[in-house]
Amino acid sequence: MPDIHVSAAVIVDEAGRVLVVRKQGTSMFMQPGGKPEAGESAAQTLIRELHEELGLELDEADLQPLGSFVSAAANEPGHRVIAEAFATSVDPRAVTVQAELAELRWITPDDIATLPLAPLSVEHLLPIAWPASAG
Repeated sequence: MPDIHVSAAVIVDEAGRVLVVRKQGTSMFMQPGGKPEAGESAAQTLIRELHEELGLELDEADLQPLGSFVSAAANEPGHRVIAEAFATSVDPRAVTVQAELAELRWITPDDIATLPLAPLSVEHLLPIAWPASAG
């Protein structure tokens, strides 16, 4: 199964909601982030992607490493995603949809059952954000 390497962010606001995004032309919501460019570290990739997609200005000190996680890719059948994940907190007013994103949502555990979410989010990243809600 081909691998897709990405960096992903678990972004939580002061109310405990988690940010998920949906890219244009797709139906699944997922953590923001993306694929590395040549020579980038996982943290550098995430900082660049969060700036391009959401207008956020972060540096490596703002990111808490969470580890590496593997799941089926949400938008590329037959592939698996290998994500280096990081946690951070932001003010929701600082986030705007940009680049290839179609929409963003700040979700709570109640949204998991009704929102189409990427396997990586459901299996690994949202349980980190909400350990008490994990299946």
